[in-house]
Amino acid sequence: MIFPSYIFLFCFLPLVLLVWLSRLSFRFRLLFLTLASYVFYAWWDYRFVTLLAASTVVDFFCGAAIHRATAVSRKRLFLACSLVVNLSFLGFFKYYDFFVQSFAASFAAFGVSIDAPLLHIILPLGISFYTFQSISYSLDIYRGDAEPAPDFLHFAAYVSLFPQLIAGPIVRYGMMAEQIRRLQVHGRNAIEFSNGAILFIIGMSKKLLIADQVAPLADRLFDGTGVVQFGAAWLGTLAYSVQLYFDFSGYSDMAVGLGLMIGFRFPLNFLSPYKSKSISEFWNRWHITLSHFLRDYLFIPLGGSRGGLKKTARNLFITMFLGGLWHGAAWTFVVWGLFHGLLLAINTTWRTISNLRLPTTVAVLITFLCVHVGWVLFRAPSFARAREIYAGMLGLNGSEPLFAYTIQSATFGSLPNIVDIGGGVEVFPFLLAGLGIAFFARNSHELARNIGVKTGFLYGMLLLMCIASLGRETPFIYFQF
Repeated sequence: MIFPSYIFLFCFLPLVLLVWLSRLSFRFRLLFLTLASYVFYAWWDYRFVTLLAASTVVDFFCGAAIHRATAVSRKRLFLACSLVVNLSFLGFFKYYDFFVQSFAASFAAFGVSIDAPLLHIILPLGISFYTFQSISYSLDIYRGDAEPAPDFLHFAAYVSLFPQLIAGPIVRYGMMAEQIRRLQVHGRNAIEFSNGAILFIIGMSKKLLIADQVAPLADRLFDGTGVVQFGAAWLGTLAYSVQLYFDFSGYSDMAVGLGLMIGFRFPLNFLSPYKSKSISEFWNRWHITLSHFLRDYLFIPLGGSRGGLKKTARNLFITMFLGGLWHGAAWTFVVWGLFHGLLLAINTTWRTISNLRLPTTVAVLITFLCVHVGWVLFRAPSFARAREIYAGMLGLNGSEPLFAYTIQSATFGSLPNIVDIGGGVEVFPFLLAGLGIAFFARNSHELARNIGVKTGFLYGMLLLMCIASLGRETPFIYFQF
């Protein structure tokens, strides 16, 4: 079940809102919301519900034990238990085949053949997110930054809340506990509900009306074979930069919007990252809650920016190496993470040794170009395909005749194109619109706060367009992580 689907919009969500916004007891409504979240999760594959439940049970009892323990050694023991269980779940289901294949390949490089037993394990949805969220709970209690949940229901609701269960935001328990108490005493806020509904519509529009429209062009490039020429390489990679931006931005808006509709204020997870003037600013705008998790639980404990540029660079490389591996069990993700570690190290060094500040437009374009180049590794199914695309982007494979082809669009007519992408793909107007919005439009959270008659009509039209676009369900890109 995904947010932009008939079953979610016309069955699941109305039923949840009907019960959650009723005058029934708060505890019953919280129980219903938790069970509904489990149904939402089970819709994909009911077999992995037990994994979510097991992680929840282990961390609830470990958190309570950490809080009760007086000796530091016992606190560490229960913290270790929580970490080992969660990381074992994540390591087995997400990385087992990857590590086995890498192990066999390392021996094959020396002429030694190993028959590696691959299990072809199905990746449980959301496991990277809810394990990190549960880990943050145990770590925060150990560090004294949060109190344990008062009972199992509160903690189970925190872990499984359906708007953020599959792909974030990664929410700290301290923030959620305070909001559960607030809702229990004061109830919901009508203004927050309307803001959340608008934010949800904006997010769904991003996903259905932009991300899914440019996806065929990106897929054609990255999933294709053979030589890639200059125009095809740049148009296809730009399509992916737009697709990923609006796919993840759309999901984040919908998740935060749904949270507001049921009374929860999730942390901001996406804030116009393509407007960033540096790579460090980019990571303060893109997947913000993951960035904060890696900063607070990995980068700072490693030493952070203390100890000089060399140690800072080392800590950045380690953090982004693991950040890349978190995104996917493939060496392309690892190299993508190391690439961003290098960019962050260069950025930190530049700020330390130079007072020169680039003009805003130049800084934004350079930052986007670096991010854009990195997305090739993020999307490419192999290093071989990434090399072909990079060669095309550098013009090493030649270029197409300018304006040799056109992309037909039922909405915008015929527009000139610089590449032959074949099939009359109707994407060019959506690509231009996506780039324009990403660089120049106000962010969704600003738009959602300005509600009037005209904007209400506009959002109503967007909702109708989204409903008309429903049909083939396309999962969000970050669901695979």
